[in-house]
Amino acid sequence: MVINSTIAVQNYDAARHAAAPAASSERRIEADYGAALGEFANGLQRAETAARASMVAGADPHALVEALAATELAVETAVTVRDKVVDAYLEILRMPV
Repeated sequence: MVINSTIAVQNYDAARHAAAPAASSERRIEADYGAALGEFANGLQRAETAARASMVAGADPHALVEALAATELAVETAVTVRDKVVDAYLEILRMPV
């Protein structure tokens, strides 16, 4: 069987392009994670501001409890996501090469 090298190169090139990930989806995922991290940081900042206002100026304690509950939920979500990422990484490490 004779294989022409140009045919093999063309087939390889076609397969490589077909298996390449789309660049637009990578940017969207990065933007989504960036937005989620920004919301997490903003939530922590709002809770800190509410706690300071409650301690210093005697602000509404109900607002403090709401801010702390939202912060607790955000931190629990972040920890859950981190745990899932670590589990996925460990699963990849256990795969045979």
